[in-house]
Amino acid sequence: QAQLEESGGGLVQAGGSLRLSCVASGSIFSINGMGWYRQAPGKERELVASIAGRGTTNYADSVKGRFTISRDNAKNTVTLQMNSLKPEDTAVYYCLADGFDRSIRSFRLWGQGTLVTVSS
Repeated sequence: QAQLEESGGGLVQAGGSLRLSCVASGSIFSINGMGWYRQAPGKERELVASIAGRGTTNYADSVKGRFTISRDNAKNTVTLQMNSLKPEDTAVYYCLADGFDRSIRSFRLWGQGTLVTVSS
């Protein structure tokens, strides 16, 4: 089975930076879209950024110009560079990957979540 493992969350002061990474492993044939979502306390999970297999990116308006998503297809990884962090960026961040396993069955995987806390 395929799985995602995230790393890089933590506590940072407003204006600081963090880098989140997510690696997919296991029975993977190909990965199409990858992305990052977040969920703040009392709020619904929302898309932060996504990146298609060929590199097309999409960002939430609230993070445009501050966050950058990238991926390494050879390593099945996706990274979210977060700069100029604000207290309202505080949330649990989840990695997402859509693809096919080695039996050519489609999957949608979620990471376990990593907490990002931005202090004012």
